[in-house]
Amino acid sequence: MQLEFEHINKTLIVRVGGELDLAVAESFRNEVEGALEEQGVQNLILNLKDVSFIDSSGLGVILGRYKRITQVGGNMAIAEAEPQVRRILELSGILRIMGAYETENAALDAV
Repeated sequence: MQLEFEHINKTLIVRVGGELDLAVAESFRNEVEGALEEQGVQNLILNLKDVSFIDSSGLGVILGRYKRITQVGGNMAIAEAEPQVRRILELSGILRIMGAYETENAALDAV
């Protein structure tokens, strides 16, 4: 798994690459939490363009970050998810509570 962080105004963009599964879920959570605390942001965008696979552990980490962000009045969005990953997000119900956008800019405008 690769992570790249970018801070724009009050939004943290996390670009994720590789697989988001049980093997990396804890590391992903810790790194994103650290970046959220360090940056003091209100909103979170996960760019999943380079994510090839996601399982229930990855979904759980995404839901945990959603709860954290919304508790402080922020918004969270998914950007650029590949069709197979987007389908898993749809089936899990995640896309009923947060938006999924074709581009990072569209996600930034939405949050």
